[in-house]
Amino acid sequence: MKALKHTLLAAALAAATLGAQAAAPMVKTPAPGFFRVMLGDVEITPISDGTFDLPMDQYIHQKPELTRTAITKNFLKLPVETSDNAFLINTGSRLVLVDTGAGALFGPTVGKFVNNLKAAGYQPEQIDEIYITHMHGDHVGGLVNNGQRVFPNAVVRAGKADADYWLSQANMDKAPADKKDFFKGAMASINPYIQAGKFKPIEKDGELVPGVSAQAEHGHTPGHTVYAVESHGQKLVLIGDLIHLAAVQFDNPQVTIAFDSDEKAAAVARKKVFDDAAKNGWLVGGAHLQFPGLGHLQTQGKGYRWVPVNYTQMR
Repeated sequence: MKALKHTLLAAALAAATLGAQAAAPMVKTPAPGFFRVMLGDVEITPISDGTFDLPMDQYIHQKPELTRTAITKNFLKLPVETSDNAFLINTGSRLVLVDTGAGALFGPTVGKFVNNLKAAGYQPEQIDEIYITHMHGDHVGGLVNNGQRVFPNAVVRAGKADADYWLSQANMDKAPADKKDFFKGAMASINPYIQAGKFKPIEKDGELVPGVSAQAEHGHTPGHTVYAVESHGQKLVLIGDLIHLAAVQFDNPQVTIAFDSDEKAAAVARKKVFDDAAKNGWLVGGAHLQFPGLGHLQTQGKGYRWVPVNYTQMR
């Protein structure tokens, strides 16, 4: 009898303990937003600025019901939670950042880049060069904080055509009211670097620092630029906004989005870069592909199959 009482008491205590554990508050905080892979001798660190929600059925240029069906098929929901990724490249001699996230321009769910950069082991002061794929706010907003340069030692570079367009007061004055914020965000982010003598537009394709080159792929914006990293026969292409919604645009790469300045040119650029990447087995990094936004492309029918990188612990 004594043994039975002891067993029942132990079971009751265990149940009480389990109940207390189950009642613990949910943490709801993911791991730090960075990833890391090697490309030959070059270290690549994708860094998350956070996510923001987009009503993609309103922005993707096809019948809304087709977009909604594709979203559901991919176990997503509207509005689609969209990653905002930047990519840090350590060549061994230079620290190069491609895009900077949204900073304070897109609300409280983004603007996490600097904290995640530090969690990844780097400081803003260490960055030598910043290459901007294009001057939309979710790519340049992280350049400044309260009007001050976040990266005091960095030279900022972007396609000259983008600078000429987005930094023009005349263009902003004649833009529709709902487009003026695009110009304001670009000016607020880039002008402090211009004033400090730290902005240098990219006027032609080619190598910017050893191992990193620029290639104009206009369409999404007038000066949209992709950047390639090469080391020991391996290549990574950072495609910026050549794609926004993987659930639709991999299967149907001809589908464009309302944010494209020139939809026809944007679709042509996407097919050109994707075909090259699929044919050659290049690694691809996308600003709005699910974090960390790295993977490979394979041709599949009239579109592409996306193969995300395998998670790896660097040794």
